[in-house]
Amino acid sequence: MEKIDSFKVNHLNLLPGVYVSRKDFLKNDCITTFDIRITEPNKEPVLNTAEIHTIEHLAATYLRNNEEYKNKIIYFGPMGCRTGFYLLLNGNLDSNSVIGLLKDLFEFISNYEGDIPGASAKDCGNYLDMNLPMAKYVSKKFLNKTLYNLQEENLAYPI
Repeated sequence: MEKIDSFKVNHLNLLPGVYVSRKDFLKNDCITTFDIRITEPNKEPVLNTAEIHTIEHLAATYLRNNEEYKNKIIYFGPMGCRTGFYLLLNGNLDSNSVIGLLKDLFEFISNYEGDIPGASAKDCGNYLDMNLPMAKYVSKKFLNKTLYNLQEENLAYPI
């Protein structure tokens, strides 16, 4: 079988950042998949499932309620390798076009107080696996280390 494009990215040189992973065209619509890389692959510890799950719940709620983007959101969810998330948006977009949204999103998560949306047995299949303090920590670290200090190497995949 042919190696898929995401496995062709050099993960040895991949930094935390916001990357366009792929663009899929369906008739006249473009779906842009963003690779939101939170940790440095194979160098930093991966994210634990509890903070990933918490970030997923908070991010999905925030994004689907965002007035500007709610009708463009296709999906937000974790990567299997636990180093970040995928965000799929309707539109032919580049990394710079979503930086403001992502800053707002991770500021929302890093400052969040209260009950996690959907964290109940009725609403979620694994509602006990949540960790708000760690989700806030991870989000704040990503903001300070990456989103507030973006360079070209945080926006374009390494060769």
